[in-house]
Amino acid sequence: MSLLKWDHLVHYVNDLNQPVQLFAEHGLTAFRGGSHKDWGTYNALSYFGLTYLEFLGIENLELARATKHNVVVRDAVTLLPEHEVLSRVVLRTDDIEAVEAQLRQAGLLLSPIIDGRRLDNLGRLIEWRMMTIDGDFQGLPYPFIIQWNERDEQRLDSLNSAGINRPHPAGQVEVVSAGFRVSDPAAAASHWSELFGLPVSAPADGSDGSYSLKAGDQTFEFTPGEENRLSRIVFRTDSPQLKGQTLTVGEGEYVFE
Repeated sequence: MSLLKWDHLVHYVNDLNQPVQLFAEHGLTAFRGGSHKDWGTYNALSYFGLTYLEFLGIENLELARATKHNVVVRDAVTLLPEHEVLSRVVLRTDDIEAVEAQLRQAGLLLSPIIDGRRLDNLGRLIEWRMMTIDGDFQGLPYPFIIQWNERDEQRLDSLNSAGINRPHPAGQVEVVSAGFRVSDPAAAASHWSELFGLPVSAPADGSDGSYSLKAGDQTFEFTPGEENRLSRIVFRTDSPQLKGQTLTVGEGEYVFE
C-alpha cells in the first residue's frame, strides 16, 4: 500500500468564528477557509505545516442533506447542532487508487473516489480527490483518504508562498498526536494498523492499556474509554503563553505541552 500520512482532522462546529476567535486569543492563527459549494458545508482552518485542523460547519442544510457518497457531510448533518465533536482524522496518499484496491480487498464499504473542490476566502479554487469509508470499528469511525494534486514538498511551498501556512504569533507549535478514547485500544490499534499500514506499539510499561500508531511524523494514541471517538489533539510548543493550556472547542480538546 502507498505510504499514508496524517493530513488533517475534521471538527464539527456550529459557528466557524468561535474557534477562529479562541485561537487568536491564544496566539494561534486560524482563518475562514471557504465553501464546499457541492456539499453545503464551509470551513475554518489552522495550519501546522502539512498537518492542519479543519473546523467544518453546515452552510446550506438542504444541500448537505442531499449530499451522497460523503460520510463526513452526512455525519455533520446527523451530529450538528447538538454535538460539536472531533469527527475523524484524514490520511494522505499519493496513490488513492492503490489504497482503494487494498481497502476493498479488506472488505470495507467505500465511497467512489470523489473530486473535491472549494473556493478559498480569496476566491481561489482548491481541488483534491478523496474517498470516505462507511461504517466503523467497535463504534470508532474510520479515517477518510485524500490525495492532493501536488507532492508534499510542492504543496508545502505553495501553502507557504500563499501565506496559508504561516508562523503562529505565540511561537513554535507542532502537532504531536491525536487521542482516541476506545473500548478496546489493542484491537482498534491492530485493526487500523492492518488496514492502513501504520506501525503499532504499546507503551513501554504497558500499565495503562494504551497503544500507539505511527502516522508519518505524528502518532495516533488509543486509550481506554467508552466514547469510541477522537477526543483530543496534542501539540508541542515552546510558547510560555500556550504551554500547559487546554483549549476546548465543543466536545474536543486541544492540549499544548
